[in-house]
Amino acid sequence: MTYLCVGRIRDKRRTVLRMQMNHTNQTEDSLFSCYSSSVEEYRYFAVLWGCAVTIIGTVGNLMTILAFTIDPRLRTRFNVLIVNLAVADLLYCTVLQPISVDSYLHLRWRSGQLWCQIFGLLLFLSNSVSIITLCLIAVSRYLLVAKRAVFDRVFSNRGLILLLISTWGLGLASFGPLWSVYQFVPQVCTCSFDRTKGRPYTTILLFLYFFVGLGCVGVFYLLIYRKVKIASKALMRYRLSRHSSRKKPALSAQGTDDSGVESGVGKTCSSEISSQVEPEQTPDDNEKTIVPSKSSATPLKSSESKSVTQTAPRTSQAATSGDDSEFKRVTRMCFTVFLCFVCCFVPFTLLNIADKHNRAPQMLHMFCANLNWLNSCINPILYMFMNKQFRQAYSELLTRAASPFTCFCSRIQNH
Repeated sequence: MTYLCVGRIRDKRRTVLRMQMNHTNQTEDSLFSCYSSSVEEYRYFAVLWGCAVTIIGTVGNLMTILAFTIDPRLRTRFNVLIVNLAVADLLYCTVLQPISVDSYLHLRWRSGQLWCQIFGLLLFLSNSVSIITLCLIAVSRYLLVAKRAVFDRVFSNRGLILLLISTWGLGLASFGPLWSVYQFVPQVCTCSFDRTKGRPYTTILLFLYFFVGLGCVGVFYLLIYRKVKIASKALMRYRLSRHSSRKKPALSAQGTDDSGVESGVGKTCSSEISSQVEPEQTPDDNEKTIVPSKSSATPLKSSESKSVTQTAPRTSQAATSGDDSEFKRVTRMCFTVFLCFVCCFVPFTLLNIADKHNRAPQMLHMFCANLNWLNSCINPILYMFMNKQFRQAYSELLTRAASPFTCFCSRIQNH
């Protein structure tokens, strides 16, 4: 009789444990599930989208970092900021994006609460570093055309190291305090901070980063446009005045520092031109002027000397025109990167502001969130199409990567 009672008690305990385990599993399923019949077919499109972002973003950002490391022409102070942006995008594409793809494929979060919090922190760390770096890029371009001395002081080698550390430190300090409110958000099938529990801190952060930060970037590019436009008009007036007076300006000695920016200002320019900072120059965009050596054994004839002195102003003007166009191309590329970032994040941000009670369709929330994915893989594509040096470096990297396969194929054909 005693053994029978003990057996019944054990059975009851097992039943209670099973019920508790089932209740726990059901609770976890409800907390980490984003299943809905309305997104059951859309998830396959999102999975393909996410896989493409993972592959293109990982390969593209890794090539950007390798190109900076291998190609001496790209190892400039300005491109250090481009590499910092690529590192932030690589973090997302390589580590975070595959997990998002898995959650969309199964329509549930399968990595547990701890990794959900880590994911949320890394997600906003990557976004914040991208925004801060975009701000630094805009500031550097503005200082380059407006206050060259300040640019040299702020963006020196030591200053760049401090700025890079500060971008990651500020991002971590901003979103680290939200550790306890990172949780799974079913509307977008990913981990983020809880909008209700994190207020008003989260509202202030989003306002500072997305509105104040990106707004400042737009203002700086507007100032750059005005400066370049004024300098272009002044340069045109100078050329017209020189052409009308038919004076022969002397060649200006200019050099480039490690940022690819000219370190001198042309002595032949008027005071209005010399107040503007010279734009960036690259070895490919500058024409070389051949000046005869003083130690030459054969003196120049009068006609040869005349042709050299007449060629010098044209060569100087061509180099200045090439530098000006190169500066505009690089600035245009940076502005395009900024516009793409805004276009990727604005729909999702506006939707979250307008739909506080989550009344919008879940598929709309997912689609706007998926637009954010593009931001991490699109920058290397822009560099390839809008920057000749990056395009050449990418081509060289692909040639090196394909060389073992071409050698192997040639050996097979020979045998």
